[in-house]
Amino acid sequence: MKIEHLAIWVKDLEGMKTFYSTFFGTISGEKYQNPNTEFTSYFLRFKDGPKLELMHRPDVVHRPNDKEEHLGITHFAISVGTKKQVDRLTEQIREAGHEIVGEPRTTGDGYYESVVLDPENNRIEITE
Repeated sequence: MKIEHLAIWVKDLEGMKTFYSTFFGTISGEKYQNPNTEFTSYFLRFKDGPKLELMHRPDVVHRPNDKEEHLGITHFAISVGTKKQVDRLTEQIREAGHEIVGEPRTTGDGYYESVVLDPENNRIEITE
C-alpha cells in the first residue's frame, strides 16, 4: 500500500497552485470543474511520492483560527534532499512574505527541518 494523494480544501485555488509550483516544483494536471456543485480542483504532481489535490467549493469555510494546532492532520512533510536545500527553500519562502513557524533545526527525532505556512496557513515541514 501507499498514499496516493493528500487533499486540501482551499479558498484561492489558483494562488495555492502557484505557491506549490513555485516553491516545490509541482506540475499541475488539468483543472477539474463540476458546474452543478461549483467544485473545482487540481492534482499537483511532485517528482516523487503522492500527489497533492487542491480543492475549492464556495460553501466550504475555514476553521475559526487557522494558525492554532487542532485535532486531525496537522502537517505534511516534503523532502528536498539536503540541509542546504532546506535552508535555501526556507529563505526563499520567507523572502516571498510567507510565514516561517519553525526555523531550520535538527529535531529530537533526528529530522533536519523547517516548518512554513502556505498562503492558507497549512503547515508544511521542509525536510532534508
